[in-house]
Amino acid sequence: MSEPTQPAAELAVTDPSTLHPMPGQPRVVLLKPLVTSELIEVGEYSYYDDPDDPTAFETRNVLYHYGPDRLRIGKFCAIATGVRFIMGGANHRMDGPSTFPFSTLGGAWGPNVDLLMDLPQRGDTVLGNDVWLGYGVTVMPGVRIGHGAIVAAGSVVTSDVPDYGIVGGNPAKLIRKRFSDEDVKRLIGIAWWDWPVELITEHVRLIMAGTVDELAAVAPR
Repeated sequence: MSEPTQPAAELAVTDPSTLHPMPGQPRVVLLKPLVTSELIEVGEYSYYDDPDDPTAFETRNVLYHYGPDRLRIGKFCAIATGVRFIMGGANHRMDGPSTFPFSTLGGAWGPNVDLLMDLPQRGDTVLGNDVWLGYGVTVMPGVRIGHGAIVAAGSVVTSDVPDYGIVGGNPAKLIRKRFSDEDVKRLIGIAWWDWPVELITEHVRLIMAGTVDELAAVAPR
């Protein structure tokens, strides 16, 4: 894989604090400068694409987020239109005759709120770095989606996705791994997403279309 003969360093790299990184495309937002909730963490350059209102991500795409579980999104993640993160606040009791959450309606039922507060927590929902979530994906509470993973459009992710796995369906199942187990270990060690942005820019063609060997050859020692 040949690298460009004319370096791109002369062009400015997009500032990760820019809300709309694509001129003339308000449908795309970088999430790190957008989110305000202390329960959501986002790495640099992860984006959401929505032709309606991408700036409503926190309220329209992260649902039932009452805490304490957190949504943690890594760097360089691509999140397509309609992706939904169902957080732990959506949980209901299932051990009694009814699943109806009476105490949430307040009034005379309010004092029974302890019956909801002691529900088991599934933990944080975590996206690794360089994750691609396709159109209309639903991610259930407490799921970890590994680095470099791809989730097919319309999938419902109910369990963890391995690093560099491709999953799809409802519930989402592993279709295949993008690389061998050995190369996955190498890619995790290379961790290009943690490189200085200047080094990423210099080798962006290898990151996008090179081989693991080629990427390893230019990785910092």
